[in-house]
Amino acid sequence: MLRPNDYEGKLIVVEGIDGSGKSTQIDLLNKWLQSQGRAVYFSEWNSSDLVKSTTRLAKKRRAFTPTTFSLLQATDFADRWENHIQPLLKAGAIVLADRYAFTAFARDVARGVDRQWVRNLYSFAPRPDIALYFRVPLHIAVDRILSSRARIKYYEAGMDLGLSDNVVTSFRLFQQRILDEYDKMVDEFGLTVIDGTLPIHEQQLLVRSITHRVLLGGQEQLAPGNVGGE
Repeated sequence: MLRPNDYEGKLIVVEGIDGSGKSTQIDLLNKWLQSQGRAVYFSEWNSSDLVKSTTRLAKKRRAFTPTTFSLLQATDFADRWENHIQPLLKAGAIVLADRYAFTAFARDVARGVDRQWVRNLYSFAPRPDIALYFRVPLHIAVDRILSSRARIKYYEAGMDLGLSDNVVTSFRLFQQRILDEYDKMVDEFGLTVIDGTLPIHEQQLLVRSITHRVLLGGQEQLAPGNVGGE
C-alpha cells in the first residue's frame, strides 16, 4: 500500500508497542548522525500543532470513536508530512520518525477499524528506507510502562473499547491486540525486527549497522562513535 520513497533523502522510522524502547534507540541514532555532520530532522507521532488542541479536548471529553480517532491521527500525520517530512526528504535530509503509518495500522485496527480502510488513509505516504520494529514480550513492555508512569491514560489503556473496567488489565489486553497487528506487518511491509530485550548498547549497534548499510553505500563511512551518542 505504501509507495516507494523516490526522494533524495532517506526516511528511517521506529515502531513498537509502548515500552518497547524504540524512542530511546531513535534518540541515540539521532544524536549519533548529528555528531557525524549529517542533516537530520526528527518527527514524532501526534505532534502537529494543527490538531493538537482538538485532540486534547476530545480526549478530555472522551469524545472519540475509533473512526474519528483514526481520522484525526491521519490529519496530524498528513500535516507533518506535507509541511515538514516531505520537503526535507526532497532536500536530501535524513528524516527520523518515532512512529509512522504503521502505528495507525496497528492501533486503529486494534480498535476495530477496518484494516484496508486505514491503509488507504495513508496511501500517500512512501515506504521508509528503514523501518525498525522493536519487538518485546508483552509482560516486559507493560512492566516498563507501569514502573515509569504515575498513571496510564484513558485512551492509552484502550478503556474506550470496554475490554476491562481495570485500567491495567485493559492496557494489557489493548497492547496485546496492537502487538498482534505489528507481528502481522513484519512480512507485509518488510519491517526489520530488533530484539527489544537486548541491552540498549547492543540494540544501538544493530541500528547503526543497518543505517550504515542503507545510507552509506558508495559513500564515505561514518565514524563508529560511541553508543551513548557522543
